Amino acid sequence: MANEVLVDALPYIDQGYEDPGVREAAMAMVEEECRRYRPTKNYLEYLPALNTGCAFETDLMKNEFERLASRLPLETLNMKRYELPPPTKVGEVSAWNESVENSMAQLEHQNVRRINLDLMLEYGCEAWKSNLDMFAAMQAKAQDRCQTLKKEIQDINWERKDKQLKAGEKLKQLEAHWVHLVSKNYEIEQACAKLENEIQRKRPKRDENTVNEALENADLPVEKAQNDENIAKQKEIM
Repeated sequence: MANEVLVDALPYIDQGYEDPGVREAAMAMVEEECRRYRPTKNYLEYLPALNTGCAFETDLMKNEFERLASRLPLETLNMKRYELPPPTKVGEVSAWNESVENSMAQLEHQNVRRINLDLMLEYGCEAWKSNLDMFAAMQAKAQDRCQTLKKEIQDINWERKDKQLKAGEKLKQLEAHWVHLVSKNYEIEQACAKLENEIQRKRPKRDENTVNEALENADLPVEKAQNDENIAKQKEIM
């Protein structure tokens, strides 16, 4: 999960790629990623080890792989065998025998070349046509495979586009619903603020009326006592 990358881009419905500064911001992100990426000496070490014990690997190939691993230069083709030098020592029979054997080898080599030319003249055209037919069949097979892959890629692109367009419509609906809810919450907040202001404005009057009522209720027993006292005095006089 830690190595997974969340791709949240929807290129078929996203807008604003041509806006000023977008390309510069993307290039800055790429440069930052390249700056933070530090490849190791063996950046393929996470892959399994290469199986070199294959059946098709001959001794010649193994030696060549060893030469490449050791960084040794490639040996040039030795053309001395195809040369016909004179005897190194004219007075020795062995030198002449060696030269004669070399000349016989060169003569046989030329004879083999002549035979190959005769075979090519007789069968070369048909062999070349057969080779061309084989290559044409391979090309047709490769083209069919290429067309199949292109169709699969196109189908994947169409499927991705269809999914993104459907997701875009869903996102637009959700965005519109979100805007509606935010607007409604704003209206509710405005109404609450208005009610709070009205409550704050009416609260001093309510407090004043409450105080007056308390004072009036407090004066009632005093007035009642005075009235009772006056009534008692009038009865005594009578």
